[in-house]
Amino acid sequence: MALKVELRPHERIIVGNCVITNTDQRARLLIDGDNVPILRERDILTPETADTPAKLVYLAVQLMYISPDPQTQHGTYFNLVRDIVTAVPSSWPIIEAINNNILNGDLYRALKDARKLIAYEEKLRDQYNAAHPEADVSTAA
Repeated sequence: MALKVELRPHERIIVGNCVITNTDQRARLLIDGDNVPILRERDILTPETADTPAKLVYLAVQLMYISPDPQTQHGTYFNLVRDIVTAVPSSWPIIEAINNNILNGDLYRALKDARKLIAYEEKLRDQYNAAHPEADVSTAA
């Protein structure tokens, strides 16, 4: 099944294990292939931008998604989620969905669920900051 992608000027996209950078004009691509990992620039986290526990989980899943051998990231991923569930047990339903998608080999859907974990983490942080304005928990881990 083909995927249509429109790139803004200078936007990057990962297709397989290649980074493609657009020129200074909008471009439309039609990508055809089976099981080729594709990530738009806005969906890519780097080690520098993965500055919270949930973002580190997303980064681990992202690395599984683009890797030819996803299992190399399993140890890191499962250590991270164990720490999150220990600290925030209410995150379990989201983590369980990510786990199920990983175990079923649907890493793109696992990435989407990892985004939900990031949103949940932000919600908890905002609630904490509202209740404890003097503490002001930042986004840094």
